[in-house]
Amino acid sequence: MSIHDCTILDLPRINDPRGNLTFVEASRHIPFDIRRVYYLYDVPGGAERGGHAHKALHQLVIAMSGSFDIHLDDGSSKKTVHMNRSYYGLYICPMIWREIDNFSSGAVCMVLASDYYDELDYYRQYAEFINDAVKVIK
Repeated sequence: MSIHDCTILDLPRINDPRGNLTFVEASRHIPFDIRRVYYLYDVPGGAERGGHAHKALHQLVIAMSGSFDIHLDDGSSKKTVHMNRSYYGLYICPMIWREIDNFSSGAVCMVLASDYYDELDYYRQYAEFINDAVKVIK
């Protein structure tokens, strides 16, 4: 997998004068079944989140409120995605290092994950990630 597999998915929107509705259906709108949902909020100004990669986990990241930047790195390419719409989701495949920053006041970042929490799936050290990512790229 590479950084080019990390794409913005346009989620379904139902516009209504009473308020809009967006929904996500596993294996229909996103390329995985959802096993876990978590969200980040009340992130202090200047703080960063992420700073890790996953060996096998797939994720969809949605800016439920406010905005933030996601910096992606596959070991050979890097890109930054600005998230600020609740009807867009950023699909992040396995073996992508991510860092999240530039949170606006009141930002809420929701993540849909393909599996339950497993510490063994994490790369917490960038050097270890790069070492394994280079093997995958070759």
